[in-house]
Amino acid sequence: MPESKDLQKYVDIFRDLTAADIMTRNPVTLTPDKKVARAKEMMKIKKISGIPIVDHDHILVGIISIEDIIKSLEYGRINDPLEKVMTRNVVTLSPDENLPVIVDKFSTFKLGRFPVVDKKGRLRGIIAREDILHGILEKFNLIYIHDTKRNTKLDQEFSLITGERLRVDEAEFHYNIDNSDITAAGTGAALLKQFLKKKGIDHEIARRVGIATYEAETNVVIHSCSKGDIYCFLKQDRIIVRVTDAGIGIEDLDKAMTEGFSTASDYVREFGFGAGMGIPNMNRFADKLVILSEKNGGTQVEIVFYLPSISWSPGGSES
Repeated sequence: MPESKDLQKYVDIFRDLTAADIMTRNPVTLTPDKKVARAKEMMKIKKISGIPIVDHDHILVGIISIEDIIKSLEYGRINDPLEKVMTRNVVTLSPDENLPVIVDKFSTFKLGRFPVVDKKGRLRGIIAREDILHGILEKFNLIYIHDTKRNTKLDQEFSLITGERLRVDEAEFHYNIDNSDITAAGTGAALLKQFLKKKGIDHEIARRVGIATYEAETNVVIHSCSKGDIYCFLKQDRIIVRVTDAGIGIEDLDKAMTEGFSTASDYVREFGFGAGMGIPNMNRFADKLVILSEKNGGTQVEIVFYLPSISWSPGGSES
């Protein structure tokens, strides 16, 4: 992430995330008396590139990296205790340091990982580059950013989840949501489900996409006071659905996430909507869900559904 221009733009948006939020807890550790060979074997087994060294009180005393292993092999020290070859002056993070600080440290020190230690020096976790690049949204199934936490406009060009470029004019599926006709709510979701089936997408995955998109679409119709759009992007290993509107935004996501909570009018309820299950259902059926909302500036919902390798091929059946 530190080197990715596409993702760098989201550092300020997600600035409230702390090291404690994104770190890997209970990392593999070794004590100083263990041999370098043991560290080498552990790295191979666990497929990691660094191991914190702690004493018997779990106080961080050093770290060993692949570079240290290579040097030990070069100088015939592979059977030495770790305390003789480990790096002692370890650059660390505290649990409460936020994302901009974390990213800055990766950029400044060019290291592959940072142990996270508390005020007493005890190891609490570790943050590797892959935690920044891939792990933030793995830790949070849903992230909501209110307009008080951001000054930028809703971004239409980059994925909120992966950071990849998603040009709406290149979407494989697009549907305009008409908020003036409540009886048509859900039409876009149904058409998307049919589209995915024609592409050869697994029935169960298409069903989940349909349900989550239905909830997002009906929220636009009954809550946003605005027209909206549904976009679908098909990737080799995932489906990305984006539902956007330019309406009033979501005032309180905590309440909106509560099952049964709804601000729908009696008129809307007469049509069978407003049960208060919209966002909870999106959350339930998505693999990843991000909601970005700005008061009087619209809402952008992005949903990811992962595909098994045999689920579909880009050529997909059109029959």
